[in-house]
Amino acid sequence: MNEKTYYNAEDISKMRGVSMGKSYKILREMNRDLAGRGFLTIAGKIPVEYFREKWYGAAEEVVV
Repeated sequence: MNEKTYYNAEDISKMRGVSMGKSYKILREMNRDLAGRGFLTIAGKIPVEYFREKWYGAAEEVVV
């Protein structure tokens, strides 16, 4: 049960090598997409499964 369910801005920043500001921008954009599809979202977090689906190459990465 140690596997993460959600990524936060810090996780994305480390994985992608981007600033925290850019990480939050990515989170907001992904959460907007999910909300547009009718899903409930959590500000500042994104489901790992969705992130891996949307971000090319993320499925092969080691989980942070």
